[in-house]
Formats: sequence, structure tokens, C-alpha cells
Amino acid sequence: MFTVIGKPKATIHRDIEALAGQYDDVVIDGPPRVYDVTRSVAAACDIVVIPVQPSPYDVWAAKEIVDLVQEAMHFKENLQTFFLISRKVSNTAIGRDVKDALAGYPIPLLEVSIGHRIAFAESAGHGQTVLETLPKGAAAKEIRGLAQSLRKRYGKESVVRHKTRA
Repeated sequence: MFTVIGKPKATIHRDIEALAGQYDDVVIDGPPRVYDVTRSVAAACDIVVIPVQPSPYDVWAAKEIVDLVQEAMHFKENLQTFFLISRKVSNTAIGRDVKDALAGYPIPLLEVSIGHRIAFAESAGHGQTVLETLPKGAAAKEIRGLAQSLRKRYGKESVVRHKTRA
């Protein structure tokens, strides 16, 4: 379905064009606290999505990444940054309260969230994504919603593929 490579180096921002090649979309899953690599990832991106679990610890820890991304924004003015609530447990107070907790940061929250679903772990165990194992399931629907939301925020209303790095 897609190609995966590992390149945890602080030169991603310089290497991205050669790595991206003919791909329409490139997703970089960067580390949350390896500063030189994370800084390079932010510099390589057009959109940075900061996943935050509904936990006070994650909300507090987000400050380090927010500071790092804001630093990158000084060099890349068009860098778009968003929070994404990830591993959300439905119908819990903490799942609802995380939105208010993130409101204290100068970064908007995406309107979609990703639930805490066993389908993600099961599909990974098969070396696949939820789009392959359960394409009509709730997890796949959330992933498609996230992709659509990012395309919309990036200025593309439809799911027509275009060149982005996120």
C-alpha cells in the first residue's frame, strides 16, 4: 500500500526531496523528544501534527514539541501545525477535557480524533493498516477522516492526491 523507510537522522529536511521521489504524499513519523531529529522533521514538513493522548502528562509534555515547532516556524513561515487527539477513549471525562487543556496552547486542534482501538494493534500485527484489514471499520473511518481533514486544511477540499509532506 505504501513504502516505509527508516531514517532517524537530523538531515531529513535536506534529504526529503530525494526520498519523496514520485510520491504524492509523504508522512514522517518523528520522535517526540530527540531534538535534532524532531527539528529536522519539522523543517521538512508543510504540516506538523502533534498527537496528544487524553492525559494530563501528555498535555504537559506537548509544551516541548510546541516550543520546538514554534522555533521551526521562525524559519518556515507557512508551516501549519495542529494537535490531534489520539488514543481517545469514548465517553470519558478525560477524553472530553483534553480539548480544554490544549486550548491553552497557540496551536489549533483538528476536529477529528483517533480512538483507542484494538484494530490498530491487530492490523499492525499482520503487517497491514486498518485500511487493509478492516476498511469499513471505525478505525479506518477515523484515518480517512484525518487524511481528509489535513487535505482540507492544506487547501485541497477533495481527496484528490497532491504533493504534501506531513
